Amino acid sequence: MEKPEGSRPAFLLLEDGTLLLGTGFGAEATVVGELVFNTGMVGYPESMTDPSYSGQVLCFTYPLIGNYGVPSMEEKDVFGLPRYFESASVKVTGIVVQEHCARPSHWASVQTLSRWMEDQGVPGIEGVDTRALVTTIRERGVMMCALATGREPPSRRELKRLLERSARYDSVDYVKQVSVSRPAAYGISDKKMVVVDCGVKESIIRNMLGRGYSVVRVPFDSPYAEIMKHDPAGVIVSNGPGDPRLCAETVKATSRLVDSGVPVLGICLGEQVLGMSQGGETYKLKYGHRGQNKPVVETTSGRGYVTSQNHGYAVDPESLSKTELKPWFVNGDDRSVEGLFHVSKPAIAVQFHPEAAPGPYDTEFVFDRFAEMMLAQKKSAAGERVRSMKA
Repeated sequence: MEKPEGSRPAFLLLEDGTLLLGTGFGAEATVVGELVFNTGMVGYPESMTDPSYSGQVLCFTYPLIGNYGVPSMEEKDVFGLPRYFESASVKVTGIVVQEHCARPSHWASVQTLSRWMEDQGVPGIEGVDTRALVTTIRERGVMMCALATGREPPSRRELKRLLERSARYDSVDYVKQVSVSRPAAYGISDKKMVVVDCGVKESIIRNMLGRGYSVVRVPFDSPYAEIMKHDPAGVIVSNGPGDPRLCAETVKATSRLVDSGVPVLGICLGEQVLGMSQGGETYKLKYGHRGQNKPVVETTSGRGYVTSQNHGYAVDPESLSKTELKPWFVNGDDRSVEGLFHVSKPAIAVQFHPEAAPGPYDTEFVFDRFAEMMLAQKKSAAGERVRSMKA
């Protein structure tokens, strides 16, 4: 059994000057990122490998993290995808916890959280009053921070200088960093769809493979013509990190896709991209929605759902008045837009994660709705061909 980590100093400096002291675990490193928090009680392997967290230092509000260890990356599902992770590596810049578990207990665990982070070069700090830290973020908004761990970590002055010199989260094109550089194919089926990879979670691909589709994953900046070379039944514009306003190429391609009548599903960042592609605007939330307990209400039925979310931006509802997009879901807490549907084209989007991972799975029906749209569009196209032949 692995021994607990020895005492290793760690510092967390926020851009407002707040300095928190704690004990380091994971890698010995100094990093800078946007400080955000997640209210989920489980799913730290999924969260930490979610590409949407790129460039961010993640504070977990649940007091004990790492208690069921880290499973093997080598274990695959029936589609050959990692069973327990959302990408091939840790994507968060660092993590903040009240306590990390040095001696996990779980049948699937192959290593501790700290060892995994050390191997991935990601630092962590524990011994922090995460409730007070989250209160600070909720009152002042997300902010940049510097996290340092090691035997001889930098001084406060050095951390402050590092923060001042570092690029702000909103100015970095993280989507470019996490997207594939060339198309990748998954599954074999005569039903084919494309995922525009802005930082897609593996579980999104898994959901479409499980519905009988083969999937082609293309780079985020793929133009409309390149996407259509794959002859897709539909296109998913995926989740991803950073400011959606930096995704100009993706917005342009999505606009062409919608105009041409190709069924489109936007997820998280993909919803913001769909909104902008039709003339909508986005804004940054004060502290975002991140966790597995986020309530949304479907506008068409009045039903409420508990969803998994990870986003810091949203579509401005007032900007939709000049578009053919209507709110499909709204947030039960702050009434922000959580879903969109197009009134005349086969295009829908959700701000939450219907694939969940790690849960809850209440809204997986969104993928079924998308599959129905693709089938309806195929039948409509077939009918058009028959009518044109008769003419």
